[in-house]
Amino acid sequence: MYRVRKPLLPALVVALIACVGLLPGPAFAEPRWKAFSSQGGQVPPALALPDLADRTVELTALEGEVVLVNFWATWCEPCRDEMPSLNRLQEQLGDKRFRILGVNIGEGKPRIEQFLTRIPVDFTVLRDADSEAMKAWRIRILPASFLIDRKGMLRYQLVGDANWDRPEMRAPILELLQQDK
Repeated sequence: MYRVRKPLLPALVVALIACVGLLPGPAFAEPRWKAFSSQGGQVPPALALPDLADRTVELTALEGEVVLVNFWATWCEPCRDEMPSLNRLQEQLGDKRFRILGVNIGEGKPRIEQFLTRIPVDFTVLRDADSEAMKAWRIRILPASFLIDRKGMLRYQLVGDANWDRPEMRAPILELLQQDK
């Protein structure tokens, strides 16, 4: 990796510009959904992981529901920030055959449970203790979310934290909920 030795702007000036939101770039952009295909999506990687009660949850068993798979960790500040709005999303859409699977990456059950006492959620939390699911889904940045349609096809991906109360974050979910009722 090439590293610039003499920055064009002193670090303090860049930090000030960034704080007031004047610096353009992906780090400051609102997260956007990326569609996998207009032809009906693609088959997602396998996902079969234990929940906090040690029951295995398989993505393939959820066909007929729209599923949001969200990869996260307790040490990830953006992940922690989006948990309350993710939970509100589940509460508001759960009766429409919509489900969130929160896949925790690389942490033990006690740490996850301790976190959930501070920030409780009503959606299913799965444990990817060895990070194998993370590798299979090619996760490089947390949080990362994937939207699966009722037929079990991967339709959208979102990298970065989101405010799930915002209409643009909910739009693809609502679209998929309207399809194939």
